[in-house]
Amino acid sequence: MDPLGNIPNFMATLRQVPTERLGRIIFRECLFALAVLLAVLAGGRGFMAIFGLSSEALRIAGGIMLFLIALRMIFPEAGGERVETVEEEPFIVPLATPLIAGPSLIATNMVLAGNPTISRPGVFAAILAAWSISTLILLSAPFFARILGRRGIMAVERLMGMLLVVVAVQMFLDGLHLPSRLPG
Repeated sequence: MDPLGNIPNFMATLRQVPTERLGRIIFRECLFALAVLLAVLAGGRGFMAIFGLSSEALRIAGGIMLFLIALRMIFPEAGGERVETVEEEPFIVPLATPLIAGPSLIATNMVLAGNPTISRPGVFAAILAAWSISTLILLSAPFFARILGRRGIMAVERLMGMLLVVVAVQMFLDGLHLPSRLPG
């Protein structure tokens, strides 16, 4: 979900929104993201079966997408912000999806939903816990932005990008079934 990496995106997207509405909008978008994740959990197995998708293909695709997102976090485009600013209040896009419930998180969720050996209640609890923590962090985005300043937020975003590169490579290796751990 990468809430720390998304703080700059949220603040840029919500720049025109009055301060008193920020919390409500962020919470609403987090609820939409949760709905997307739960819908994928509920229908992931069926979706994978209909389209003949393997969990390996989803892991590889999710890893590639996450890798590209992480690279943009580490090396942002020159001369501007990554998120388009809109005249109106954002609604589902771009905050709920793809920023919170992005393609790699949806792919991971589908892999978990498609695995019959994984406990659905356990996955549900994990989604709910991650969503709760992410929501709290994103609701605190104005505070973090104020405390860390522009340079601090950029540093956090790049650090989170580096962490996501490692996660993306691991997802890709898991999809290929290659050993990725050092012996010993």
